[in-house]
Amino acid sequence: MACFIERPRTTCALGGAIAVINALPGVTLVNHTAIGCGGNLSGAITGGGGNMGDGIYSGSSMPSSAIGEKEVVFGGVDRLKEEITTALEVIDAELFVVATGCMTEMIGDDVEAAVRAVENPRKPIINISTPSFKGDAYYGYEVILDAIFNKFVPVSEEKDPKLVNLFGVIPGFDPFFRGDLSEIKRLLEKLGLKVNTFFTPDQTFEKNVLGAAKASYNILLSPVWGTTVVKNFEDVHGTPYYQTNLPVGAIQTAEFLRGVAEKLEIPSELVEKVIAEEEEVYYSDFIRAADTITNRQWYFYSATVTNSNYAIPIGRFLYEELGWHQEDTFVTDILKPVKKRALTKAFEEANFASKLTLDTDTQRISRTLNKTRPRNRGQRYWDNNTPFFILGSSLDRATAAEVGGQALPISFPLSSRLITTHAYAGYKGALLLVEDIFSTLLG
Repeated sequence: MACFIERPRTTCALGGAIAVINALPGVTLVNHTAIGCGGNLSGAITGGGGNMGDGIYSGSSMPSSAIGEKEVVFGGVDRLKEEITTALEVIDAELFVVATGCMTEMIGDDVEAAVRAVENPRKPIINISTPSFKGDAYYGYEVILDAIFNKFVPVSEEKDPKLVNLFGVIPGFDPFFRGDLSEIKRLLEKLGLKVNTFFTPDQTFEKNVLGAAKASYNILLSPVWGTTVVKNFEDVHGTPYYQTNLPVGAIQTAEFLRGVAEKLEIPSELVEKVIAEEEEVYYSDFIRAADTITNRQWYFYSATVTNSNYAIPIGRFLYEELGWHQEDTFVTDILKPVKKRALTKAFEEANFASKLTLDTDTQRISRTLNKTRPRNRGQRYWDNNTPFFILGSSLDRATAAEVGGQALPISFPLSSRLITTHAYAGYKGALLLVEDIFSTLLG
């Protein structure tokens, strides 16, 4: 049954491509879209992505053909050629990506021909198709990375047995992407690996993007997003991949490190040494928080309202390490059947006693939570399932207030926080999550 989405938690595919380019070094996006598309999407992404800010050539500085009524009637190819030519003259980038929007796709502009007509051997250009009717921002993430790594980056016969690529963490739509990737990189480097994250400040186009083909393994930190990228990467570059969840907390991170070590044949002695070192620090800090938690008897019914990347890791952490009753897990991605099956399978394997609901509409999510937490109508005995805590987006604070609960915004749109290096992944990230949850309660 068709319906509208009230207060959406994603953007169109072009938004996903813009978010990637915003965070990727040395790459510039040229929008071939109607007037306003690029600017409006950039505002939504930077604000909703934890106020992540603009890249050097994104936001209001992003090149755009900005087609109007004339181009809709007569075609926008000439206008696109003009914009690409100007961008090549004034922007110092290693790679230009032309991305289409809904209007230019519907009028049938031959973007590939326009790109060929103005291509410059010193400034390479590729094009991608990102109208909203093909998918949302998460689809756009896959499209642009697939184009860059599997169609542009040259194949390398040389493989570095210690080098790995990280995929699956989505800039902006995973608001803590920089901190999460940095924490995973830190842990993998303790295993003796070299890591391409692509989106952290230490990465460069020449070394990390172009050098990705030399990796011996790809690590996909998502149950659903990036699968197309790593499968095609294996076909093109011959690089196998290991698919797992983004780990949050000691239990999951130890599982993750052991899984990586098994795939890359890292000695178990080294892995266990790293885990022991990390857990010693982690639990010595965690136990201090535990004093406050247990003294105040802070054990909660909880629900998460996040994308598929955070749903399982955060839910497991609440259930396994905080001992909370994780009742509802809402996943707000717009998933096609094959990805729904992949997520459902991963959720069942995680086995943390929660109900999985796939829904991206804020009003329906609010109604569901209100139904499961009825008000006291003067009954002598009633089960109100309290105290209650939601980990969701900035949109879910109102729902928490309606049902008498508390909320911590952690997922897109995350407009109520400013995120730079904050993280929830790994050991250090989990301690920050504990701080944020219980600081919310103390406040």
